[in-house]
Parts: sequence; structure tokens; C-alpha cells
Amino acid sequence: MTSAVLSADPTSTQAPIRPKIISVGTAVPTHSYSQQDVLDMYAITDPRIRSVFRNSAIERRHLTLPPELPDGSRATETQGELLRKHRVSGIDMGVRAVLACLKDSEYELDDIDYLCCITTTGFLTPGFSALLIKELGLDIGTSRLDVVGMGCNAGLNGLNAVAGWASAHPGQLAMMVCVEACSAAYVLDGTMRSAVVNSLFGDGAAAAAVITDEAGLAPGPSLLRFASCIIPEAIDAMRYDWDDHQGKFSFFLDREVPYVVGAHAEEVVGRLLAGTGLRRSDIAHWVVHSGGKKVIDSVMINLGLTRHALRHTTGVLRDYGNLSSGSFLFSYGRLLEEGTIQRGEFGVLMTMGPGSTIETALLRF
Repeated sequence: MTSAVLSADPTSTQAPIRPKIISVGTAVPTHSYSQQDVLDMYAITDPRIRSVFRNSAIERRHLTLPPELPDGSRATETQGELLRKHRVSGIDMGVRAVLACLKDSEYELDDIDYLCCITTTGFLTPGFSALLIKELGLDIGTSRLDVVGMGCNAGLNGLNAVAGWASAHPGQLAMMVCVEACSAAYVLDGTMRSAVVNSLFGDGAAAAAVITDEAGLAPGPSLLRFASCIIPEAIDAMRYDWDDHQGKFSFFLDREVPYVVGAHAEEVVGRLLAGTGLRRSDIAHWVVHSGGKKVIDSVMINLGLTRHALRHTTGVLRDYGNLSSGSFLFSYGRLLEEGTIQRGEFGVLMTMGPGSTIETALLRF
């Protein structure tokens, strides 16, 4: 387990100026589908698989489904077609997320000096950072980073890197964009393994603008510190494998994932708060990755949280499904819209994914 600490005591009035999340924005595909829509569209009759979809705590997901054939069925996409979908829909969502992020801020596209893009649903070279710089018309001198293949936890891995860059470049705007076209990463083989994955994920992109403002006038919470925990004994519990028979990549989720993550949640949060003088009861706002119903319940129980504390996490799961690396920013956006945050309160961001890994960040509003 490791932690990145910006100050031993983030509550101190003598603490250094820290980077702030000044705005966020999200984007999803135009079309959304209920779980029943998907079952009907693919004529899924297996009662076990239907049960997985119906008991997922998900009502709708935004998806980019394959073309409809004359007989009403859906085309079978090759890996090449899936990669093209990943690129096309990813650029579209990424652009809209960045524009949404800047919409209510005082900054414009020309102000972006650093761009970090995160994705797991496909592999591109050049990556989304270069593609979005071209599409958005950003300055060709924009510094950039692509974080590829880390999974659902990667949003906080990227935010850690962005915060570090912003700290080293006060007054310059850094942008993180999570781009996940989960519709470009699936296999239909009738197995329960694939059914669990296909019932869970949705498409979406989320952006966060970060700046270190020496004048202290920028809005938004300060990023105080990060802590992470990798669980090596569960390294194969979440993985993206090549399926020779299907000729495409296939995602695997072990049924023990919720319990493994929950069992380590208290440990990593303890590391995050160590030396700050804060206890878990001092955290006013919890923004946890919408990894799935069982994952959310496991984290809630192990951290002693209420359902109200995770209301935005469960709400995003209900309305969008698991959006992979950007899920936590969808939940964070809902927290901001709610308007209940008080100045000086603390918040924790938490994401979970392959490794198995738990990432956390401590905020002060």
C-alpha cells in the first residue's frame, strides 16, 4: 500500500497551497436502454441470465449497440469494429465532457495546458490525448498523458498525476478526461461470466479541471492527499483477456470481488487519514465508484456507512450502470448539484478495479 501526501496535516493553516478540482463535466451516448430492453433485443431467455440483469440495481444504461439487421437481430461486431466504435464514440463523448466541464467555469479551451486521458475499453495509438487535442483544437504545445488499461480505479490514478502536475505548475489549467465506451468491450457467448459483465457496464465520459491557484480564489475542493492499496492475491479477480474462440477481448469479474474489495476498504481509508487527526466520522461526503450492487454494499458495511452516504453512488449505478473509470465523477457531479456541501467539510473519493486495487483521495471543500 502506498500514499501520496501533500502535507502531514492537511487541516493545518500553514499547509501549502494545494490543487483544486474547479469543475467537472460528463457526457453519454444519445440512446439509453432499460435492462428489459437489452434482454428483449437479444432474445435472452435463460432464467439465470435474466435474473442477473433484473437484480443488478440498474434501471438504464447508455449504450452504443451494433446495427440492427433486417430480421431484427443485432450484428456481431469484430474486434476491429469494436475498436473503431471505441475511437469514434470515445472522441465524441470526450469532447462533450470537456466542453461541459468548462461551461460553468471561467476558463476556455485555450487555457488547457495539460491533458490526461484515461480509458480501458480499447487500445489506440495515438491515444485519446492526441486525438482530443486535434478534435478540440487545443494548443499543440499542450502537455499530455494517456493512462490505458488500468480499469475502473484509473480515474483516481489519473487524478493523482494531474494533481501532481498542477502543483508543479501553479496557475496553469490541467484537465483529466475518463473515456469509457464499454459497448466496445463485450462478448456474447451465453455464459454467466459474460452475462454478469454485459448486465453491468454503460458508456460515458467524465472530465475534471484542476488548478493550483496561489491567490486562493478558485472554487472547488482542495486535493489533500491520495492513498492506494493493491491486493496481489486477487490479481486475477478482474481482468481483460483475449478470447481465441470469439476473436476479441473479454472482461472477467470474479464473484468474490465485492468481498475482497470490502475487506480492504477500511485499511486503505485508515492509511488515507493517518496523521491528519481525522476519523471516518469526520468525513461529510463519500463518493465511491459505482462498481455494482454487491461492491457498494460491501464497502458500505465494512466502512460503517449509511445508504444515504452512498446515495449518489447508487443513483449513478441505477441511471447509468458501471461507467468504469469515470463513474466517481458522475457521482461527484451529483453531489455538487445537490448543493449541501458546507465550506470546510471533508470528503473521500474511492475507486476500485483490477489489481485488485483500491484508490482513494481526501478532499477539503
